[in-house]
Amino acid sequence: MTYRNPPTTPRKSATFDDYTLSEIRRAAATGIYDIRGAGAKRKLPHFDDLLFLGASISRYPLEGYRERCDTSVVLGSRHAKKPIELKIPITIAGMSFGSLSGPAKEALGRGATLSGTSTTTGDGGMTEEERGHSQTLVYQYLPSRYGMNPRDLRRADAIEIVVGQGAKPGGGGMLLGQKISDRVAEMRTLPKGIDQRSASRHPDWTGPDDLEIKILELREITDWEKPIYVKVGGARPYYDTALAVKSGADVVVIDGMQGGTAATQEVFIENVGQPTLACIRPAVQALQDLGMHRKVQLIVSGGIRNGADVAKALALGVDAVSIGTAALVALGDNDPRWEADYNELGTTAGAYDDWHEGRDPAGITTQDPELMKRVDPIAAGRRLANYLKVMTLEAQTIARACGKNSLHNLEPEDLVALTIEAAAMAGVPLAGTNWIPGKNGF
Repeated sequence: MTYRNPPTTPRKSATFDDYTLSEIRRAAATGIYDIRGAGAKRKLPHFDDLLFLGASISRYPLEGYRERCDTSVVLGSRHAKKPIELKIPITIAGMSFGSLSGPAKEALGRGATLSGTSTTTGDGGMTEEERGHSQTLVYQYLPSRYGMNPRDLRRADAIEIVVGQGAKPGGGGMLLGQKISDRVAEMRTLPKGIDQRSASRHPDWTGPDDLEIKILELREITDWEKPIYVKVGGARPYYDTALAVKSGADVVVIDGMQGGTAATQEVFIENVGQPTLACIRPAVQALQDLGMHRKVQLIVSGGIRNGADVAKALALGVDAVSIGTAALVALGDNDPRWEADYNELGTTAGAYDDWHEGRDPAGITTQDPELMKRVDPIAAGRRLANYLKVMTLEAQTIARACGKNSLHNLEPEDLVALTIEAAAMAGVPLAGTNWIPGKNGF
């Protein structure tokens, strides 16, 4: 009798998985690196790895429908004559006109205004739709200087100097020619239909001493009225925060690697920077070491999705958060209603990230006149406002359960971590222990 081994299930490599193999084949066939939008897709330690300790005997909870839980925040009170006062600690991140369609930018302004918060211009200048529909508008000042002019600096409510971005710290931006319409070209003073690449560093400074001079210049242009933010990618959050504060910033913005981008190399998105969770405590520590915590406000962005994420970020010492990708989804991006159209592009609604190609079926990340008609800025603005309302209510629910009458009273001792990595990054105990990895010599 002949005995044979039973058949086994073929085993695929964890290192050379299906996606890696497909990328090797694509690179071998084309000789070019892959470009895409959005943020890191790899699994990273994130806010899901933290849990709140609700009140019991040792803490006294607040009644959800009878006791107030404040959500307001003031940004830019250090030097600005007119600091920004927001009803909620959730802002809209910078996303450019050019990367986004005009109706999408208008919808962001409408939704932010309905919610009592701010939106941000992004690269490429200020559109009239955005200024007209944004009660509070932050003007981004980027290395490219696309669309920058003193008039719009003065028309803004705050100025955000962008040094880096979470998806690509140390790298410049891209806007491919198919999205350079007549209007985009005019605003950026560049040729229509030609690929545009933003510089990776500002052309007129080489270090923090020059940044201090630039901040003073912007204050003079705006008569010291506008708060000055400094935004950096999450690479060296302690030193970048300290240097931004020493240069005179009113607000520091830290963008983790889950933060999105309109277009850059995928190898950059997945392999440069740090997770948002890892950036918060070093930035807060820098502010505390300088005696500037709560005097200089800290905004964190990158992968914020719900009210629990908001509450956890604030508990770790942040003053506000900023959302980008989630805001686009609220407007209607990656909506399954356009699944057939996404399939024609060789993708699916939940995975679509080829924003740079300008063929977004939802009409949000495109300059195609026909596709843009699919965005109703009034309806989309209402959806964004609804989403921001839910996020705020969720964060309030958690704060009340922890006995806090303000979101800003949440603190690290309200949290525990589920993994050693998250405990070390957030600086909170591993659940069921009093151990914080890296503290007290352990």
